[in-house]
Parts: sequence; C-alpha cells; structure tokens
Amino acid sequence: MSEILRELLCVSEKAANIARACRQQEALFQLLIEEKKDGEKNKKFTVDFKTLADVLVQEVIKQNMENKFPGLGKRIFGEESNEFTNDLGETITVELCSTELETATLLCKVLNGNKLASEALAKVVHQDVAFKDPILDSIDINIPQDILGIWVDPIDSTYQYIKGAADIKSNHGIFPSGLQCVTILIGAYNLQTGVPLMGVINQPFVSQDLNTHSWKGQCYWGLSYLGTNIHSLQLTLSKRNGTEAQTAKASSEGESIQPFSAVISTSEKETIKAALSRVCGDGIFRAAGAGYKSLCVVQGLVDIYIFSEDTTFKWDSCAAHAILRAMGGGIVDMKECLERNPETGPELPQLLYHVENEGAVGVDRWANKGGLIAYRSRERLESFLSLLVQNLMLLETQT
Repeated sequence: MSEILRELLCVSEKAANIARACRQQEALFQLLIEEKKDGEKNKKFTVDFKTLADVLVQEVIKQNMENKFPGLGKRIFGEESNEFTNDLGETITVELCSTELETATLLCKVLNGNKLASEALAKVVHQDVAFKDPILDSIDINIPQDILGIWVDPIDSTYQYIKGAADIKSNHGIFPSGLQCVTILIGAYNLQTGVPLMGVINQPFVSQDLNTHSWKGQCYWGLSYLGTNIHSLQLTLSKRNGTEAQTAKASSEGESIQPFSAVISTSEKETIKAALSRVCGDGIFRAAGAGYKSLCVVQGLVDIYIFSEDTTFKWDSCAAHAILRAMGGGIVDMKECLERNPETGPELPQLLYHVENEGAVGVDRWANKGGLIAYRSRERLESFLSLLVQNLMLLETQT
C-alpha cells in the first residue's frame, strides 16, 4: 500500500488525539471554553486558543510527513499561519520540536507562561500513534512523492468544536450540529493535473463514553490512482450494495424510484432550497461543516451535498473528493454543472486543486468559486441535475 497514505492516516489520528485532548484535559479545556464568551477574552490569554489548536494540528501533520518523506512538508498547504505574538510582543513560530520538553517550552512562550497547558499539549503532540486497517494491506501501490501536493484543514467546523455540544440528536443518522460535525481533512492531489488522489477524513468525536466522558472517533480514507480505486468503506458498501440491487430490481418491476436526498448548509440560498424541496421532498438535511457534509455523502447517508456559495475552499473539499473518486463519484463545480449541456459535452466539471483563482487575493485564491456538488453515483447525479435545472427554471418563470 502507499506508505504515504498510511502515514497520512497516522498523522490524522495524532491530530484527532490533539483535538480530543483539548476538550478532555482540564488544563487545555479551560483555555478552550474561554472562546465561548461572546465579544470578550480572558485577559490572561491573548492568544486565540482555537487557532493555536488548528495551527498545532497543521504543523504536526506537516512536520511528521516531512520527517518520513523529506521534501513533502513544503508541499503541504492549509488555511493557518503558524506565527503568534504573545503578551511581550514576541513573534513565535509554532513548530513541532525534536523533544517533548522543547515543544512544551516553545508552547509556554505562546501561552504566556501557562506551564500546565503547554506540557499537556506537548505530551499529546509527541505520542506515537499506530493505524491499522485490513483493507490498507490488501493492495500494493505507491504514488510518486514528487507529484503530490497536500491540502489540510486541521479542524473543520471550528465553531462546533468550540461550542462543544455532545448531546445533539441525529436525523436519519445526520447530525445538524455538535461535536460529531468536526472533522480533520487531509487531501493529496496531483501537482500537474490538480486531480485528487488520496483522501483522509478523521472524525474525532463519534461516540462518547457516558462514564468517562472520553470520545472515540472514526477514520475514512480513499485512493484513486491509475485505475486503482480502493477505500475504507468497501466491505460495508459491498454488503449494502446487495440490498440496493434488490431495491433497484423492485423499482424496475413497477415500484416507485427511490427519491433523492441531499445535505445542505443552513445558509443556502432560498432559490436553491425551494428547487431542492421539489426534487428531494422530505429528503433534505441541514448540517454544519463542509467536511462533515461531504462525509455524509461518503457514508451513503445522502445522495448529494450541494452548496451554491463560494465560501468553501480547496482544503475543505480535497480529502472527500479523493475518497468519492475511489467510490466512483466526485465533487463538481455547481455553477458549471447548471450551465453545462450534457448532450454536447459528457465531461463533468470536477474540482481541481492546483491552480489559484485568477485575480483573487488572500484565501479567496483557493475558494471553490462556483460552489460544489458532492456525489457517489454519476448516474444519480445526472438525474438529480436534470430535475434541479428544470425546477430552477420553473421558479424563475414564476418570479
């Protein structure tokens, strides 16, 4: 198996451990809950701790990968800068040092002398993590390191992470908010073509032990390279596909075709929501976090994740896109899909990850400007798009 993918899975689990530690270890939790206060900060801690958690996860991923694969760390990109300024006006670069003590000393400077919190963070940062998956060992393939770029979203759905709700009920298995919506996203892509090749989505908060209050997580991965497609849900899906085949057979014998389902953002445009209600009926679910909504498609909880705005970025979509490619799906540009004529061009406008948006500045350089649609089945996507376009046109004529 690709050793790079194996290491990505290990660092994602180390990142998940950091995310869990910040919520479960008292010294770190006290810093984290300060972020809940609206419009104020604990005067003792001028550092934005949620951003420090983000940065620390990102740097752990970068430096672990660089240690194992020299040169790769320079091609790992994410949202966060790793520089902080403390109370004394010192600018400190956050990095993973060679020893736990050195990392604790560095973090102590960032956290203005908070020794307990610094030592707790350094301990979890330096813990060894092993990741085992029988499917990982079932194939031997290596992707050349020099063609890879990597997008990282260290803690996606930061608001849900800080808010920390643990008692949200799911709706048909989909959580509208809460810690379950938090994900760590790592996506590897081809530097020349921009095509996603490997993806890891780590969900740190899946189930909680009510006695110890500790959390267990779940990790999902996929690889799609030169005709090889493999992913972590293969055994689950092979069982489910048997049931789906029976459903399809029943449909062909005269029963109604299975309706579409979609997960959307609470901030989705009213026109899109109105059209979706005609296409999906009651099968529309709202959820937090771009990574989590994509994961709902990966898990087969919905057919589609659709978002019309330009406020997701390459680090939000690359990991899920690689996994969905391995499953026979993908993530496409929504705007281009709606303008596309399927009769004249069969190609779907897949998102690419290597080119900046022309004329854009800051993080907008890497925004998914046309919105996105994530899907598992090309056939289902085409049928969905046809109905969506029809209903959007119908709504336009009525206004």
